[in-house]
Amino acid sequence: MGDGRRWGFQDPSFYPIPPKQPLHDMSHLIAPSVLSADFANLRADVEMVNQSQADWFHLDVMDGVFVPNISFGMPVTAAIQKYAKKPLDVHLMIVEPDKFIDEFHRLGAEVLNVHYEACTHLHRSIQRIKSLGMKAGVTLNPHTPVSVLEEIITDVDVAMLMSVNPGFGGQKFIENTIDKTQRLKELILKRNSNALIEIDGGVNYDTGARLIKAGADVLVAGSFVFSAENPTETIAKLKAL
Repeated sequence: MGDGRRWGFQDPSFYPIPPKQPLHDMSHLIAPSVLSADFANLRADVEMVNQSQADWFHLDVMDGVFVPNISFGMPVTAAIQKYAKKPLDVHLMIVEPDKFIDEFHRLGAEVLNVHYEACTHLHRSIQRIKSLGMKAGVTLNPHTPVSVLEEIITDVDVAMLMSVNPGFGGQKFIENTIDKTQRLKELILKRNSNALIEIDGGVNYDTGARLIKAGADVLVAGSFVFSAENPTETIAKLKAL
């Protein structure tokens, strides 16, 4: 996947991203959220994820406008990409995400999620992401109904549901997300879409198991992983759900 052709370049050395693991196998995926990592020792946490059974790195980019928090941006993404051996799943929790699609492609994002609520011309945003060779994701806030995806679901690679209100880690899981996941799965099957269902927020062993049963394909886990006594073991148990 580090081959330059993956990114639309003829010369693989033009954009030297190291080879990473496949984006998806047949089991559910685990994407530890770097938002909850130790930023004073970030490389160690990146290496931990590399050595674990995790599938993706999940990067929450927040601007303090779309969500009431500021996390990190391009420099930290570049630093993580330098050492990451697994795909970067970048979640843009920002206003006007279209301005930054090309930049996050350059920084090595393999999955790029934009919010439905932040995109005036969502189809255009999705097509731009895909034209650069990235997997395109659309994220819904807790109050946004699944039905808004009906006209776009066949164009996206990932449909992500926020199971907490966006902006902060460690929040309580919103129970309605289970039913919402089922409704999203029904829409995907109805429209014959290949989109993966990703869930972000409040994931633990209990909620993770119920989400998988409801149809989730990708579980994002932040504080539950990085605050654990043994994060590697926690990731393995999530993977085994």
